[in-house]
Amino acid sequence: MTHDAGRRGGLDERAVLVVAGLADLAVSTVGSALGAVRGLLRRSDAAELAAEAEHDLMARGRLVLDRYAAVPPAHLETLARHTLARRAADDV
Repeated sequence: MTHDAGRRGGLDERAVLVVAGLADLAVSTVGSALGAVRGLLRRSDAAELAAEAEHDLMARGRLVLDRYAAVPPAHLETLARHTLARRAADDV
């Protein structure tokens, strides 16, 4: 591995960490804002709506990180699994 390749990986890792940190900051800021809104609204279902909104935002964040951070499965691996599934279905 060359020095440039190690440095490049470090820069990519740093960029991912910065973006994840910004996303976490945004989620926590939204959580704080939702807490303030809860106090202002005081409706019977306002707390539930705010909790659902916070949960949905966190779920979206997880999906985004999973979408861009996860390595997709190898193409041949996917084909092999489909083939095995078809053979198993034919044997039944």
